[in-house]
Amino acid sequence: MSIDPGGGVFAGRVAILGLGNILLTDDGAGVHALNALAWGRRCPPNVLLVDGGTMSFSLAETIETVDALIALDATELDAPPGTWRVFEGAALDAFLGSNRKRSVHEVALFDMLALAALIGRLPRRRALIGIQPGCFAWGDAPSAAVADAIPAVCQQSLALIERWRQ
Repeated sequence: MSIDPGGGVFAGRVAILGLGNILLTDDGAGVHALNALAWGRRCPPNVLLVDGGTMSFSLAETIETVDALIALDATELDAPPGTWRVFEGAALDAFLGSNRKRSVHEVALFDMLALAALIGRLPRRRALIGIQPGCFAWGDAPSAAVADAIPAVCQQSLALIERWRQ
């Protein structure tokens, strides 16, 4: 599902990709953050918000056709729940390459970016904002620690876009 928070036709080159299973509490952190951006209508016009769920190869076209990509996802950071970190560019590539076996998604973000690189369409600017999960029980809302981190993750997403546009 793609959401255009500007209310018009998407004409930008930035996509924010929310990842995770919203039925497994903190695993849905990326999608919950994406929804917070959409509900708050805080994104600049021409930023495409994409609910990537647990990822599949159907997201390849989105990743391959943007100049900038921000992925939001529950990520093992070996930190307290709700901790978040930004991995950008080469740091993102190194982090994903070293953590390939930790993805619970159907297709890992690493695989999607590798596919884009293989055909020469890797987004020039790319980042992952990872949020440390604490709970994977059945539930349609994140734990309190992860929910508390979502506003900061949203703000960081917007700050990245602003910096990239300068």
